[in-house]
Amino acid sequence: MQAFLKGPASISTKPVAAKEKSAAGSSGEGKRTKPIPWVEKYRPKNVDEVAFQDEVVAVLKKSLEGADLPNLLFYGPPGTGKTSTILAAARELFGPDLFRQRVLELNASDERGIQVIREKVKAFAQLTASGSRSDGKMCPPFKIVILDEADSMTSAAQAALRRTMEKESKTTRFCLICNYISRIIEPLTSRCSKFRFKPLSDSVQQQRLLDVSEKEHVKISNEAVSYLVKVSEGDLRKAITFLQSATRLMGGKEITEKIITEIAGVIPKETIDELLLGCQSGSFEKLETLAKNVINEGFAVAQLVNQLHDTVVESADYSDKQKSAIAEKLAEVDKCLADGADEFLQLMSLCALVMQQLTQNT
Repeated sequence: MQAFLKGPASISTKPVAAKEKSAAGSSGEGKRTKPIPWVEKYRPKNVDEVAFQDEVVAVLKKSLEGADLPNLLFYGPPGTGKTSTILAAARELFGPDLFRQRVLELNASDERGIQVIREKVKAFAQLTASGSRSDGKMCPPFKIVILDEADSMTSAAQAALRRTMEKESKTTRFCLICNYISRIIEPLTSRCSKFRFKPLSDSVQQQRLLDVSEKEHVKISNEAVSYLVKVSEGDLRKAITFLQSATRLMGGKEITEKIITEIAGVIPKETIDELLLGCQSGSFEKLETLAKNVINEGFAVAQLVNQLHDTVVESADYSDKQKSAIAEKLAEVDKCLADGADEFLQLMSLCALVMQQLTQNT
């Protein structure tokens, strides 16, 4: 009986071992080619690699030379390099060894109420900065607390931060990052050096996207790159994400303008032109059909409002009076959509007003 039981076990040991070996091999291969998003892969590693924000880079470079840093407040649109800049500066200041010990990064995803500021941030700020860099470079005697998306912090939490900022100024520097500086309380803004991050220029974005495309061996036409820059509206992070999505979708084929439109969720120009022609026709039934088609195609009406605004304002076919009436309605619809109103009803309301404006003079 034992021999019978041992037999199959002895037979099956080799395949199992082989399987384990192959599994180990495959996991080893997986480790070698660890896929990471291109946004993280091409994030600036040092201050020199930060694109377009010349004033901020110049100040940080001077600070890095003297190994001294004021409290900072970075504000501006998303995807312009705020978080990347301070992380790159911190890496240059502390080196890879001390970076984790010296930097506390809290994002909007973390709880950052008054309790966290009083306990976690205060405890970190009170620690003495010690240790020297392994490469022998001068290491500053302070730590950095990075509060990302600081405009989503409560006023009470911001107020609790004031005293900590002043009290621990010998050992800690704070860097607040936000999109809207108006949401940061005045006492905090007065304690920081403020830097506005501008939306990236088209030429800088195009150059970065072409560099990424070259490194990743992506085939993309110049028209598609220009359109990608236009769609991302100065947000380089969004542009690189769209580029990666388009590359995965095409699987090695050339990326065209049409593919970018599909990926970005942008409404095609033909659809908007068709909707405006429907408004000019004066037929409510035709307009209703076109509006239903837009909704059924899965297009976001908020996106349509943005694109329609640009089309109407830039067009020479409408009078100033018509443009002002349509723009006012667009603002009203945008507010209603933000409050959670029904998309189809808002689209019909907008189209009805556009039709009224375009047909009343004919």
